Amino acid sequence: MEWSEAITELGGEPGAWPRLEARYAEPHRRYHTLAHAAAVARDSAWLAEDLGDAERAIVAVAAWTHDVVYDAKPGEDERASAAWARAALAGVAEAHVERVEGLILATIGHDAPPGDLLATALLDADLAVLGAPEAQYADYARGVREEYAKYPDDVWREGRIAVLERMLARELYRSEPARTRWASAAERNLTTELTHWRGGRTDHR
Repeated sequence: MEWSEAITELGGEPGAWPRLEARYAEPHRRYHTLAHAAAVARDSAWLAEDLGDAERAIVAVAAWTHDVVYDAKPGEDERASAAWARAALAGVAEAHVERVEGLILATIGHDAPPGDLLATALLDADLAVLGAPEAQYADYARGVREEYAKYPDDVWREGRIAVLERMLARELYRSEPARTRWASAAERNLTTELTHWRGGRTDHR
């Protein structure tokens, strides 16, 4: 669902779009761009297709805004994005605003109650890139590394290894459609990247 359609469905004004575009066009971004937000909006719409109109609009707004503030500061970025979304939703019912905020904040730990279908759609869509074709996944991994360029290779390597190990130790996708579509490829991609970073260790752990 497009931004203007989603905002209108919730009773708001879509005038924040130019500011949203400007945020996603910031020069330090490599992966967390408007293309990523659009992909999450597209995939979450597919996963939320059986929900009501207002629920699908809430998921869409959360998808478009979940990385609108991105400075490679995990936790801080999501909280700032939630605050940005609140400001952009002037005129929207408070219950809907709170729901959007909660969905964005759920992306901090990628966790939510099992029965939360809106969070399931957003969180699974946000991880869809993990199950992308090999070349697309490589572009994602390279882009994220460039966004964290302030960290030297050895620090990045150990942090990335820990992230990859955590992802491989859990079930990545909450919904059956997402698991069917992305899980196998995601496991291959993550394992390949993990092998790469482990191979770069100098202490041969």
